[in-house]
Amino acid sequence: MLVFDGECSFCRVWVEYWKRITGEQILYEPFQEVGSQFPQISRGDFESAVKLVLPDGEVRSGARAVFSALDATPGRRWMSWVYERVPGFAAVSETIYGVIARHRALAYRVTRLLWGIPLAPQTYRLSGWLFLRLLGMIYFIAFASFGVQAAGLIGAHGILPVAEFLPAVRNYLGAAAYWNVPTIFWLGTSDAFIKAVWIAGLCFSALLVIGLDWRFVRVALFVLYLSVASAGQVFMSYQWDALLLEAGFLAIFLGSSLLVIWLFRWLLFRLMFLSGAVKLLSGDPLWRRFTALPVHYLTQPLPTTLAWYMYQLPAWFHRVSVGFVFLVELIIPFLVFAPRRVRALAGVPIVLLQLLIFLTGNYAFFNLLTVSLCIFLWDDVLVSRVLPKKISERLLGVAKDSDRRVLRSAACGTLAVVVIIVSGFQLAGMFGGFRWAPAEKVIHAVSPFEIVNTYGLFAVMTDSRLEIVIEGSNDGVTWSAYEFKYKPGDLKRRPIWVQPHQPRLDWQMWFAALGSYESDPWIIHFMERLLEGSPDVLRLLKHNPFPEAPPRYARALAYEYGFTTAAERKGNGQWWHRELKGIYVPVVSLRTADK
Repeated sequence: MLVFDGECSFCRVWVEYWKRITGEQILYEPFQEVGSQFPQISRGDFESAVKLVLPDGEVRSGARAVFSALDATPGRRWMSWVYERVPGFAAVSETIYGVIARHRALAYRVTRLLWGIPLAPQTYRLSGWLFLRLLGMIYFIAFASFGVQAAGLIGAHGILPVAEFLPAVRNYLGAAAYWNVPTIFWLGTSDAFIKAVWIAGLCFSALLVIGLDWRFVRVALFVLYLSVASAGQVFMSYQWDALLLEAGFLAIFLGSSLLVIWLFRWLLFRLMFLSGAVKLLSGDPLWRRFTALPVHYLTQPLPTTLAWYMYQLPAWFHRVSVGFVFLVELIIPFLVFAPRRVRALAGVPIVLLQLLIFLTGNYAFFNLLTVSLCIFLWDDVLVSRVLPKKISERLLGVAKDSDRRVLRSAACGTLAVVVIIVSGFQLAGMFGGFRWAPAEKVIHAVSPFEIVNTYGLFAVMTDSRLEIVIEGSNDGVTWSAYEFKYKPGDLKRRPIWVQPHQPRLDWQMWFAALGSYESDPWIIHFMERLLEGSPDVLRLLKHNPFPEAPPRYARALAYEYGFTTAAERKGNGQWWHRELKGIYVPVVSLRTADK
């Protein structure tokens, strides 16, 4: 029996909440009615703190009483365990309890402001249901986007054939290759097998979208996308690929424990906070001076048309925008762990930032996936307001499956420990340079599976935009340029909106321009395929200037591109201007490559 002050509004609010989560295992009575049954406890003691009377007559008080009562709820048993075993926790919790008990009127107002009254247990069946539908949609987009490019990227006649990659890895790593490159393409590397994998991914994705969220479907999607990401080499090494794998892995356990909800919030926190932290840790003066955004609009891999217009806005607007970015990425992430109402509001600026990024740059499914993670900031009460009433009533009316609950809770507990340890040491290494050998071994062991990752885009801004233009020739004198589908080329072609599809060759060309072809040898393979006239690779391009037969020679030039001004575009119709900077890859031919 938990005995409380029946005249205290704050006490009554929380007792009503505890009743709903502990069920009939705890009796709740005001001391004004049952106090006479406990003559050993004075009225002053009853008024100062709640009392928990155990069946054997033991009486516990204050924070210890609350934690012991909550033992009746499986997901909260850790509280009393920590109280009893962690040094200092009992003293701190009792001190905090005492402060709240002495200011209960204020605590009541804070409760009403931060949680809302009446208090209700926060459930996430609708949140989980909605997230899985969106996750299925994102998986579908990812597999479809990869599928239409797969033959040209990793097929037998593609730029980096997986049929050559995997044997090379096995020769180098031996048996360790299977762990370090986890992919079902070890079973087959033919173009037909590659096609079968991404089509299977589409099918399982569709099943998840329509509501067949069996755990097997979620496991299959994770395995298939991990296989694609591992075999895709540089073309599948983007942060949103890692984010999809980490979110997809957590989704396997969704519905088993409330811990998984907190792990999703921890993922969202790391994603947002690290994106802001790396901007400051890098020491980039553009970010520190709040002048990075116009440079970002210009130099990002695939800007949209709106990026051109945003670039023209005044400097003060860009400075304010950088301030908003830092607010959302450095301050707001901490609010994802805040009480219910604050946590729900924290999702709004995160979603707004993702919308602005979506409008100004082509980042595949990254923005949609980040917004999807925000769903776990909103409980069923909030989500039910946006879902059709019939769906909400049906899902909330389904009895929760209790079979194998202990096993699932243990699995989720183990998952939480692994995620916290790995991500915690990753953060310690990033911010403090701290390294611990046993933790490093664990991080190294799980890293191939991308189930716990570090994040942070555009830590250092590139202050100019170099574009690689590949040309072919039959005589070494007259050169004709290959035109890409999406990256800047033709000066009069407006920046193209292509997301959620990701043209991975166009993206990789942007990264190649940041270095040299010696550090990005894949581009030589790309040029080799052009000289061979590979149909699979040519399908990745917009225009082939040699439709009859491939050229004898190829070269790559580096141009610096910049946005035109509004007056320039009005005068000549160009969205871009450019200046030749030099040769990126000197003239090559198949004979030269053979040598």
